[in-house]
Amino acid sequence: MSEETNIPAHVAIIMDGNGRWATKRNRPRTMGHQAGLKALRSIVEHSGRIGIKQLTVFAFSSENWKRPVKEVNRLMDLFMRALDKEARELHENGVRIRFLGDIQAFSPGLQEKIARAMGQTEANTRMTLNVAVNYGGRWNIVQAARILAQSVQQGQLKAENITEELVAQQIHLLGGDDPDLFIRTGGEMRISNFLLWQAAYTEFYFSSALWPDFGPEQLDEAVTAYQTRERRFGLTGEQVREMTA
Repeated sequence: MSEETNIPAHVAIIMDGNGRWATKRNRPRTMGHQAGLKALRSIVEHSGRIGIKQLTVFAFSSENWKRPVKEVNRLMDLFMRALDKEARELHENGVRIRFLGDIQAFSPGLQEKIARAMGQTEANTRMTLNVAVNYGGRWNIVQAARILAQSVQQGQLKAENITEELVAQQIHLLGGDDPDLFIRTGGEMRISNFLLWQAAYTEFYFSSALWPDFGPEQLDEAVTAYQTRERRFGLTGEQVREMTA
């Protein structure tokens, strides 16, 4: 990784490949999810070391409910058992944890643990870890549309006054900026309904490494690739260079 200060402030990751990692080793897919949790710990730690201020990870999509019941149940069990321990360690290291998605779909016990973890770490400022669970980019946009439609229906807002900024305020569920760098592991080259609105001008990086094998070295490679790119946001390269001169 370059020694430059051009570190992406916000990195989003689709942590893909846990099941395939386990299958390659003739182990149950759930073993891959356990290995994936270990990889996430390592990436969170390294992100903090190199100056990434916000990390958003896709842990469980709204489409994942369609997976085999046994796997979904095992994922929920792993989530339940890990949450208290992970939240405690994140808190000790100054990391705030937040959850994106339709939390109401989870069991009351899991919802309680999620609320406790967010409350425990809310005041931490070293870094923010956003965990997307039961989340989908289209769901996110639909929720924003419903909120704005209700405001119009109640006379609080005129339809012609709906702007991109107003939509963005509703879509950014927990505030924060759009991701600078979007990483997907596992060799697939699609965004799978993740952060559809927020990734409009994000830089993409696709890694062939399965998520449990994605460590600090691979993250540094992704950041290095990001540092070589010129982010134009619709402008020409000449305009960008003039603005930064």
